[in-house]
Amino acid sequence: MKPFDTNGNFKPLSEEKGKLRKLAVQGAGTSLFASGAGLAIQIISTMVLARILVPQDFGVVAMATTFSLLLANIGLNGITEAVVQRESLSHAVASNLFWINIGVGLLLTAGFAASGSLLARFYHDARVAAIAVGVSVTIVVTSLSVVHLALLKRAMRFPSVSVNDICARCISALIAIVLGFAGWGYWALVAGVVALPLSTAIGAWYLCRWVPCLPRRAEGTGEMVVFAVHTYGFFGINYCARNLDNFLIGWRFNAQALGFYKKAYDLFALSSGQISSSLTLVVLSTLSRLSRDIAQYRRYFLRALAVLAFVGMAIAADLTLVGTDLIRLLLGPGWEASGRIFTFFAPGIGLMLIYVTYGWIHLSIGRPDRRLRWGIVEFIVTAMLFLVALPWGPDGIAIAWTVSFLVLLVPAFWYAGKPIGFGVVPVLSTIWRYAAAALLAGCASSVVVRKIPFLLAMGGAKGALIRVLSVSVLFVFLYLGAVIILFSGITPLTQFAGLIRDMLPSARSAKPPATVVNFDLASSNIGAPQATASSTTGLDRTR
Repeated sequence: MKPFDTNGNFKPLSEEKGKLRKLAVQGAGTSLFASGAGLAIQIISTMVLARILVPQDFGVVAMATTFSLLLANIGLNGITEAVVQRESLSHAVASNLFWINIGVGLLLTAGFAASGSLLARFYHDARVAAIAVGVSVTIVVTSLSVVHLALLKRAMRFPSVSVNDICARCISALIAIVLGFAGWGYWALVAGVVALPLSTAIGAWYLCRWVPCLPRRAEGTGEMVVFAVHTYGFFGINYCARNLDNFLIGWRFNAQALGFYKKAYDLFALSSGQISSSLTLVVLSTLSRLSRDIAQYRRYFLRALAVLAFVGMAIAADLTLVGTDLIRLLLGPGWEASGRIFTFFAPGIGLMLIYVTYGWIHLSIGRPDRRLRWGIVEFIVTAMLFLVALPWGPDGIAIAWTVSFLVLLVPAFWYAGKPIGFGVVPVLSTIWRYAAAALLAGCASSVVVRKIPFLLAMGGAKGALIRVLSVSVLFVFLYLGAVIILFSGITPLTQFAGLIRDMLPSARSAKPPATVVNFDLASSNIGAPQATASSTTGLDRTR
């Protein structure tokens, strides 16, 4: 893709309603497919690496990457959103953002590499110093692809971005596995960490045939930098809240305890984060273009939220039931502690999947400053819960995660929707039936399984696999039944099935353009209340 025309302006994306909806549904389908593929790659690589490495290897690498990932994302979270949501973009502004990001990346790379000895002393583990030097490379390498990927996403080339991401993940996993078998120990994980952004950068430059010009004064650069700083400021605070658990466990306990906890957390975050992250920029790209049509904006958001609630609540309840056996299958013997920890994480998966969508509102209406302020509140609340739970070890921290989403959910949506008069009631009206259905089906499944003693008594990996499959099938059957009862019909199921059909390439190619708009998240009506123009007061947009 060549993103700019001969005048240096970003090639305009067709804003025709049908075209935008078609790109939205295609982007959502492709991103969800890529998310599933990425999750599969992560799970397979974890299954292999957990059997050739020890928990300490994962723990000691996590001690360094907890900090390096924060610095590596300084442009990826901030500049990406600034490029995607801005109404107009020139070659000069994009070039300025590229060089600013590269300069910051170089400084942070050198600084983090030099801080390795401090981290080693803090964690009382000399290995951390060398690992920090190794993973520091990821900071500057990540900055090479930020603007190129953002331009692809702005043009809604989500299929290309998804393919690039899948290829990079495959390369990273393959390198880590090969070196793990070769006896590299934790250095195999370090090599995999470095290979991911490097592969991503190579693919991004190949897909986006754009070479930045030398930096120069260009109108709009300052505004976009401010937007990016606010957005990254939120990410930084949110990241600290999300990784304070690793910090506390590594400091209070040891690398092995952190290794057990990290693997349980990874499955928790992957099962929810893969879905939400794959949809975020698709939804953000569309919401930003619908922000002047308040009624359509509200309908789009609530339909997207309904989809996430339908899927997320089911995943949370099912994984709570089968989580211990699933960890046994994925990681093998010796990881029982991770299975126990995961059972405390699993109930929060659905809540987390829904909670993070409040950020869609902040960014799509151009208010990253409000998102940043809310991030400070979130960090304080989460940190307090972690400190209270720390005496109970990794189990207590996992419980604190679930409690944090429950406590923050309502005030987060109230604050995000205040500038546009969104309110909390539409959000709760959209999700409560799915939450109730998951709770009822989960409790019923647990009662039924306890009445089958031979199923519980089966040992080994074979027994774990049988329990995972049988319990999941039972739960899905009961969950769908509960949804039908609570919605007084099968409408949510038929509409969700229609959503899946519209996302499939065969379905898209078989339909004429006019019918592609059957699902744009704004028209699928999966159990969400209708919104009207009179229910909003307008948007407070700042660029």
